[in-house]
Amino acid sequence: MNLDLACKQLFLENRRYKRKFQYTVPSPTTYPYQWLWDSCFHIIILNHFNVEYAKKEVLSLLSQQFENGMIPHMIYWDDFTETSFPHIKWGKNGTSTLTQPPMVAYAVWTVYQKDKDLNFIKSIYPKLFHYYRYLLTERDPHENHLIGIMNPDESGEDNSPRFDIPLGLPAQHTLKENTKKRFELIKQNIKCKFDAPFCMRNFFWVKDAPFNSIMVENLKLLSKIALVIGNRDDALYFNQKADEISSAMRKLMLEDGIFWSTYGENGSYKKIKVKTWAVFAPLFAQIASKAEAKNLVDDYLLNPKEFQTKFPVPTTSLSEPSFDPEGFWRGPIWMGTNWFIYKGLINYGFLKEAKTIKEASVALLQKSGFREYFNPLTGEGLGAENFTWGGLIVDMV
Repeated sequence: MNLDLACKQLFLENRRYKRKFQYTVPSPTTYPYQWLWDSCFHIIILNHFNVEYAKKEVLSLLSQQFENGMIPHMIYWDDFTETSFPHIKWGKNGTSTLTQPPMVAYAVWTVYQKDKDLNFIKSIYPKLFHYYRYLLTERDPHENHLIGIMNPDESGEDNSPRFDIPLGLPAQHTLKENTKKRFELIKQNIKCKFDAPFCMRNFFWVKDAPFNSIMVENLKLLSKIALVIGNRDDALYFNQKADEISSAMRKLMLEDGIFWSTYGENGSYKKIKVKTWAVFAPLFAQIASKAEAKNLVDDYLLNPKEFQTKFPVPTTSLSEPSFDPEGFWRGPIWMGTNWFIYKGLINYGFLKEAKTIKEASVALLQKSGFREYFNPLTGEGLGAENFTWGGLIVDMV
């Protein structure tokens, strides 16, 4: 299979139009709407084929931004489609009332790198500014420099075992049990009117290592965007915030060479010591030291008792009681997380290891096609079909 051609065809088939907007659905049959970090991945991928289509994806994603600056993690665009995706009552028409990992600045920067369209960057910068300001203020109300999430779905990894403890669930439970807990949170968030500081304090407050790592890298790039359009003060501000989050992660998350996600109310940073792909996330933003990066690679990535499987990289360590090679976010490979790890390894010069992940990702697509996730032991494709994240292989260069 020619992956470039297959990817182009997939994105053509998954393209949708609504009014003046154009966007891409992750999977026509399973995920027929627009998602935040999925669209960010789509923008990165589309840049390799058609930068104008990438810009249109940006515009559709930003079009439903809330008044307070938040970008919702779901846009329905139309009435609910008959699909296996559950009909969730968010308390708001047309969108969800949660967000997702803040990959927007990264995606926009890749667009600018393609055609240096200054007018486009200037036109959308206010929306970027307000989104990241929202995260820096509403999601860090006590200015401890870690961004909080108020529902596991905001991590992009719905039922990852990282969230079992904060949800009060055992390491082994059913997807139905997990979904029930997360839907209860949505009901509570509707009652507290999605006032993030209040909702987090009372119901669910996790400072997630990947979310904060992604925030750091995106703030650095937002600083570059601000500088390009002449907003020097903004550039200094966003760089400072990136440094503050990096320092807070080192102070409050790091233990035994791993940056752990934490949970608890203000002043309580209880570490969630569950090994998922999240242990590698700080490499993406170059938060780990060179020595810490080497230990992560030697002790975890290349350890057959942890993350070294026939097809790397499983989303949960084999040593965890929650590991399930076919469990949603509890063991299978997702192309998005492979992409983050690949980029992180490149940052630290682990070119051989990065190449191995790229080759394994190619092998999975050749073997099982564009599936949602993959069994790390057999390479079997699982979940949604015609799933767009496989297109990230074109950005593993």
